[in-house]
Amino acid sequence: MITKAPLPATPTALQIADFVRSVGPELVRTDAAELIKLSSDWSRMSPVLQEKLPPGRYTAQLVVAPESAEDVPRILTAAYETGVPITPRGAGTGNYGQATPFAGGAVLDLRRCNRVLEVGDGFVRVEPGAKLTDVDAAVRAAGQDLWMFPSTKGSTAGGFVGGGSAGTGTIEHGTTYDGYVRSLTVAPCDGSSSTFTADGVEALPYVHAYGVTGILTSLTLATEPARDWRAVYLAADDYTTGTTILRGLRAFGPRLASMDEVPLVAHLPSSYVDRDRISVRAILPADTVTEACDLAYDLGGTVSAVVEGVEATDLLSGMSYNHPVYFLQQSGYRCFHLESAGDPLWQAPDAIRSLLPHVLFHLELGHRGVQAMIVADYVDEEQVLAGIEGLEAMGVAVHSPHQWYVDRQLPVIRAVAPRVDPRGLLNPGKLA
Repeated sequence: MITKAPLPATPTALQIADFVRSVGPELVRTDAAELIKLSSDWSRMSPVLQEKLPPGRYTAQLVVAPESAEDVPRILTAAYETGVPITPRGAGTGNYGQATPFAGGAVLDLRRCNRVLEVGDGFVRVEPGAKLTDVDAAVRAAGQDLWMFPSTKGSTAGGFVGGGSAGTGTIEHGTTYDGYVRSLTVAPCDGSSSTFTADGVEALPYVHAYGVTGILTSLTLATEPARDWRAVYLAADDYTTGTTILRGLRAFGPRLASMDEVPLVAHLPSSYVDRDRISVRAILPADTVTEACDLAYDLGGTVSAVVEGVEATDLLSGMSYNHPVYFLQQSGYRCFHLESAGDPLWQAPDAIRSLLPHVLFHLELGHRGVQAMIVADYVDEEQVLAGIEGLEAMGVAVHSPHQWYVDRQLPVIRAVAPRVDPRGLLNPGKLA
């Protein structure tokens, strides 16, 4: 059972006026349409959250947009002194309602804090609003690769670390908890107008915490020497052949490897996919492509295309994780998905299909095993919860994209939050 933490009171007009005076009106915006837009994110991918968080139901009273990360501690002090809640936001590409201001107050729009500060040997240091497309370009210009970036590469660095966890690079490097974050600078909401630095494992309470343990003002992320990558498109006639090929690709050092069933393939935005067959796609080192393609042929698959260049690998990245679900929904199909992992995805797909209506699988190679977006027709929230219960009973691990609570590393996050945010003003309602 989820126990909800109490929300701070919605600020009065006097509190808002005091806050604006303190931060400076030049940083504040109050356009009604923009407030509705920036008070929402991509939680509309979930039909459950569509019903609970429609645009306009929870709306900030103002947007405050710092010009640089140096403005953030001062803004948080103003929030602390006036009691105005702060909901941090990057590009708004999160899927779980993380950027919903449940207690009103201010949305902290960090997109202008977008500088790439330093590219060094094995690292890049950036402001939180830096888009990962720009970070990746800067890193590649220095002959390096980012360890990892999300399927929505236009996300901000702060948004990915604060609200995401995996993406292109996860097969080799794990999640954002596994060494990707070298160091963070964090601004607390405690009236101190200060920041502090957390290095290595000490940074973990601020990763995937939705901002409840402080606002990230700079991030140092891991890089590695650049490799020559290729986007590889394969096809298979049946689920077993597709999954066997997908599993076999691990031997070739993939940066990403995905598989989709035909109804999902029909909506993928690439001319290289065979729309009549199961699609298996991978980003592979160039020197392994021939051997990987030979494996696919040996296992009964075919090769549709091998494409070089960053645009090609980015296109393939953009068809990973929950993006095929989004493309299907854009066609008008009413469905939901569950983020899942476990061997039954390889071994017992028919048992999974029996739990939910019209199940479709999008699979990803994970760091150690297989991950999936299990897609099914949507009826209501009770159906979704029953599906989660049934999947967990058969040994499938499920992360639900249909709730907005911080749900990883809760003990350490709960221990840190009261110290950095004693008034409970940072993204209220997200920590249960």
